Amino acid sequence: MREAIAAAIVGDDVFGDDPTVKKLEQATAEILGKEAALFVPSGTMANQVSLRTLCDPGDEVICERGSHIVNHEAAAASALSGIMLSPYDGIRGRIAADQIKQAIRHQDIHYPRTRLIALENTHNRAGGAVLDLDYISQIEQIAREKSLSFYLDGARLWNAAIALGIEPQAISGHFDMVSVCFSKGLGAPIGSAVTGPAALVAKARRIRKMLGGGMRQVGIIAEAALFALKNNLGRLAEDHVRAKNLAGGFADIAGVEIDTRDIQTNIVVFSIKKDVNKFLADIAFRGLLMVPFGGSRIRAVTHLDIGDEDIAKAVAITAEALAVN
Repeated sequence: MREAIAAAIVGDDVFGDDPTVKKLEQATAEILGKEAALFVPSGTMANQVSLRTLCDPGDEVICERGSHIVNHEAAAASALSGIMLSPYDGIRGRIAADQIKQAIRHQDIHYPRTRLIALENTHNRAGGAVLDLDYISQIEQIAREKSLSFYLDGARLWNAAIALGIEPQAISGHFDMVSVCFSKGLGAPIGSAVTGPAALVAKARRIRKMLGGGMRQVGIIAEAALFALKNNLGRLAEDHVRAKNLAGGFADIAGVEIDTRDIQTNIVVFSIKKDVNKFLADIAFRGLLMVPFGGSRIRAVTHLDIGDEDIAKAVAITAEALAVN
């Protein structure tokens, strides 16, 4: 990937003449079955550009309470675009269809205008849970019946497709706009994309500029994303296997609470009864990094830099740290 970056042909993407960016956008759009794509620096910007493209200030977005746009984007939807997020409690990232139907407001000048339903697949805070096509189709039908837009935060869509054994566009085809990330499981150093109809992506391009996402000779990072799409997409299945093995190892450790049946992709969330910050500091000292995930929960993620030996080592370090805490 570093060699590909060094050899990348570049132009000026703000002027639309960086050939490597254009190649990446075309490839991403084709994989997802969309007319066009737009390269952006981050998943958060991808989400915010998409929300602003599909909504106007004062509009409402129905979403799940644990979703990334609610918890991890510094209230950007309201602060930058005047959009109201209306989160509802779901089960493993899924809001029930009846919840959504009841949440859609009728036209009244006192109310915000319900404009968009947003899903996240896979769902980060639900431990990498996968939304299957039956569920997606059910929610899409509601959106179409009520003339609402339908958006997918698909930062980890690649993992969802691998887990379901389908092509990515089998998921993305249900949505008006879809974002994807190149810097998570695919291993690129930076970058996401927004995809959809050409007219919406053209609008999104202006909003990207408005939010400070217009970049110049950005082909050097677009080339990394292209390399990731070509070489690292199929191997995501290996991460899923290693995540299950990691969860299985954790399940055998006294003091760890985990349901291995919940592991569907590359995210492993577990709980401990000891002090989380002390535990994380202890394992970091021993060479293992994980992140706090709220309360007693901790998140571990497998990726292309993690091999089978690393899984065994992570389990051993976790056991050692819990034994002494």
